[in-house]
Amino acid sequence: MDTPKHLFSDFAQGKDPSPLRGDSSLLQQDQSPTTAELAECLFFSPSDGRIWLNDQRMLLMHGSSFGALRREFIDSLGLERARGLFTRTGYQSGARDAQLIRTRWPQADRTAVFFAGTRLHTLEGMTKVEPLHFKFDADIGLYEGEFLWHHSCEADEHIAAYGIGQDSACWTEIGYATGYVSGLFGRLVIFREVECRAMGHKVCRVIGKTAEQWGDVSADLALLYANATPAAAAAPVTAPLRTSPSESGELIPIGASAAFSAARHALQRVAPTPATVLIGGESGAGKELFARELHRLSPRREQPFVALNCAAIPENLIEAELFGVERGAFTGASHSRPGRFERAHGGTLFLDEIASLSLPGQGKLLRALQEREVERVGGGQPIRVDVRVVAATNVELRQEVQAGRFREDLFYRLNVYPISLPPLRERRDDIPLLVDAFLNRYCREYGRTPAGLTMRALKALLLYDFPGNVRELQNLVERGLITSDEGRPIDILHLFHNEPLPPQLYSLSQSGTLSSAKTDAPHSEPENLLDRLQTLQIEPDIDRLEQRLLDDALQKAEGNLAAAARLLGLSRAQFAYRLKKHGAQPATRN
Repeated sequence: MDTPKHLFSDFAQGKDPSPLRGDSSLLQQDQSPTTAELAECLFFSPSDGRIWLNDQRMLLMHGSSFGALRREFIDSLGLERARGLFTRTGYQSGARDAQLIRTRWPQADRTAVFFAGTRLHTLEGMTKVEPLHFKFDADIGLYEGEFLWHHSCEADEHIAAYGIGQDSACWTEIGYATGYVSGLFGRLVIFREVECRAMGHKVCRVIGKTAEQWGDVSADLALLYANATPAAAAAPVTAPLRTSPSESGELIPIGASAAFSAARHALQRVAPTPATVLIGGESGAGKELFARELHRLSPRREQPFVALNCAAIPENLIEAELFGVERGAFTGASHSRPGRFERAHGGTLFLDEIASLSLPGQGKLLRALQEREVERVGGGQPIRVDVRVVAATNVELRQEVQAGRFREDLFYRLNVYPISLPPLRERRDDIPLLVDAFLNRYCREYGRTPAGLTMRALKALLLYDFPGNVRELQNLVERGLITSDEGRPIDILHLFHNEPLPPQLYSLSQSGTLSSAKTDAPHSEPENLLDRLQTLQIEPDIDRLEQRLLDDALQKAEGNLAAAARLLGLSRAQFAYRLKKHGAQPATRN
């Protein structure tokens, strides 16, 4: 049967400089991305409950909990439907990891990039992957690979729940391998598990080939698509990993976090209506951008969008700005001009920082909202206006009403449909998306081509609280681009130029333990012995330090005085003298 014609990556489009062919027998084990480099991409933020793999949020869960979830799906949906669900879940994970490798190591050797998938799969804890061999050639559409999977979590949990059976069980891992390799190769590569521990074999063994090489892949496609219908098979499996810009090229809200999605859904629900909207959120959270998006999604999109920052207009001019001026109304009014309400006729009027309006100004705004008409300063005729009002505030208006600083009747007139925008610290999952968008924008504007962000810089951004929200992140990215060298990655010192550095997240060390980047980074090692002692929380007492050195050397030398003396660069007599000075009488041997 025909296979889907969509491509999964840039590789088949000739965008990568290295050859699109390779052989695992030619791979050097120290080629990037190495296991250590991949482990550095996995880091932890215990203070806010997040684990990251580069820019993707991860979960650390019990294998038994995964097994219970898997068993629940099998018992509820049946074996085949559950198998398809877990295969598709694994496919998404593999496709995202392929995106990570392509983005993080764009110049890496293609064979090493394919091999990185086995390392990532192992690092994520599902199974230990042992490549037997693989080779590929994109020009002729060839991929052949054979791998062993040791200690498969999925096989363990399936055996625990159902025992040994006649069907393979590593569904999620099959999906992962298919998604990862397809995402790199540029065409659909199908993996099949030919041996599985859940079938009684000693180890799980899988083989991967392109769909054309396999021949009939209808059963495999049925697992990769939610419905095994021709219409479903024509659609790509992968979901967009980034929010796309609007077709007109204008800025639009970007994000995929739960908090952002809730605000976005509220915006989409109210957009088709003429209702007044009150957008709340901290400064820099993107209130005007949301207001513009609301206008773009509304039936008024072809009409004007007019914005007014109420805090930037002097109190004695606010009426003229809102309602307009007739010629001769006051000194300097040499000609008539419309106000913001008239200019926004048929469209949307955005009133930012509405809480800064004086009480008299609030009263005049209330009347315009109620009557749907305005009267210019110095004019005598009311002017009908058809305007949708969107107001924004960075303070809690209910508290302002209670304090007597904001009119209660105006509050209820504006608060028809409230939308609350979360601060950036509550939507950290969106930070990588925003960084990409800002970096692409400023690279075009400044004609720069940096090599992305270092791992250390990305970790710092994911942990930073951003009191200035999205606006501050935008400034940091722009600053980083300016202060970094052309063609070089943007590091943490470029982002936080002349500002305090944020605390560090925790990464996996090469020994498999958690360690902070601050203690691991070579540049952050203490520069002198005193700093080292303070880092180790050792009191700098000379006599105690000497005694400790003597004891440690003697212990390391297993009581041999001569050997202990050599460790400290002393003669045996000098070592014995110092031992006696400290009153030590260890059991020693010559």
